[in-house]
Amino acid sequence: MTAATKLPFEVDTNNLDSALALQKQAFLAMPLPSAKHRIRNLDKLHNALIDYKERLITAVNNDFSNRSTAETLLAEYYATLEGIAYNRKRLKKWMKPQRRHVPLTIMPASVKVIYQPLGVIGIVVPWNFPIFLGLSPLICALAAGNRAMIKTSEFAPETSRVIKEMLGSIFLEDEVTVIEGGVETSIAFTKLPFDHLVFTGATNVGKQVMAAASQNLTPVTLELGGKSPVIIHQDFPIEEAASRIAFGKSINCGQICVSPDYILCPRDKVDAFAYEFTKLIKQRYPSMRENEDYTAIINERQHERLSSYLKDADAKGATLLSINPANESFAGTRKMPMTLVLNANDDMLMLQEEIFGPILPIIAYDNIEEAIYYVNSKPRPLALYYFDWDKQRATSIVERTHSGGVCINDTLNHVMADDIPFGGIGPSGMGHYHGKEGFLNFSKAKGVVRKGSIDASALVAPPWDKPLFRMLTKFMDFRFRRRTVV
Repeated sequence: MTAATKLPFEVDTNNLDSALALQKQAFLAMPLPSAKHRIRNLDKLHNALIDYKERLITAVNNDFSNRSTAETLLAEYYATLEGIAYNRKRLKKWMKPQRRHVPLTIMPASVKVIYQPLGVIGIVVPWNFPIFLGLSPLICALAAGNRAMIKTSEFAPETSRVIKEMLGSIFLEDEVTVIEGGVETSIAFTKLPFDHLVFTGATNVGKQVMAAASQNLTPVTLELGGKSPVIIHQDFPIEEAASRIAFGKSINCGQICVSPDYILCPRDKVDAFAYEFTKLIKQRYPSMRENEDYTAIINERQHERLSSYLKDADAKGATLLSINPANESFAGTRKMPMTLVLNANDDMLMLQEEIFGPILPIIAYDNIEEAIYYVNSKPRPLALYYFDWDKQRATSIVERTHSGGVCINDTLNHVMADDIPFGGIGPSGMGHYHGKEGFLNFSKAKGVVRKGSIDASALVAPPWDKPLFRMLTKFMDFRFRRRTVV
């Protein structure tokens, strides 16, 4: 692995202003990187990921105290490589200027749109997927020709150090810079006058980030999460639903912004779903305490928060079904068994806040309209999951509800589809990245009108009583005459 040639002086990355100034100066020297330059950056990142594969997996595992290697590979490592490959293949096509329609009133002329990099992109990375959620927006930013400053999470310090070393080995500090530090650093980072800021995290923090960015009129992409519902239709096989939901809910032990947050289940199938879900979890995780496949909670703070949700629900009349196949004690660990919550209601904290852990409330409904009304009465979620073989009913659900994304008959997988945008709506976020929308998100679509040697405006310029102008207005009035409204 060849280290990038260093600048004559080292940048103090704790001095955020100087780091940003360095990147902005470098961007002005190369305001429109070529496709070759961008592809080279993507290829360097691709190779670095391969070189650092084992170190990244180990670092994430250590940060969580235990994180399944398979989950890190599927949800972070390979997903990031897929994103690089997707952008690399399509980049030249996206960069081409687009011809646009020329209105009669400005002819003769050419009209086109060019896509110009924004400049320096700030990226704030959460702890739950410290590889994918840091590098995925970076991929889009690099494909669009930008430079980037990345604030890693202090709650995943080992992964942060490895990513800092990895990116430092392939990029100059005026190209990509990794910033480490705690809450104070994060606050200062979001106040910088970036050309765009990406934040992934909690909704309440997202509000603070947006307020900080507004001081510099910095545009933001916010990926915030929220309470992503699952609706199971009466006709869908309950065992199949339980199997697919159990897989999605178990990934990262529920610590995902698009994790199934609660289940809307037909009333007469609640017990059957609980039985099947419990059976599947026991089969897949016959033990949990020492099981390397079962991910731990990231830190004590999050563990205590989740425990408080269970205590609150229990005190308010819920039935807690803790799935602990080997009847193990989890004392001294940050592991927590998957828990189903029956008789859940809106007075409980777990139905007011995003759960982000191995807790799954089940809410009974009597008809599908009741389920739809419940979802629409809540803040718009980042994801919605609907289980129904009937395509017409599924289409109706998609059209009648609002969410950042949708999976039909599955969970989570829409995030892995590189050719569709990923992003929230309202309280679950704003803006998109992934796919072509990621390239567009980090580009300025600049409209350009070019006039030639013929100055048509001189033919109709004042005085406005020229015959040619009167002919033009008569033609335009005829063209835009009243239409029959059907």
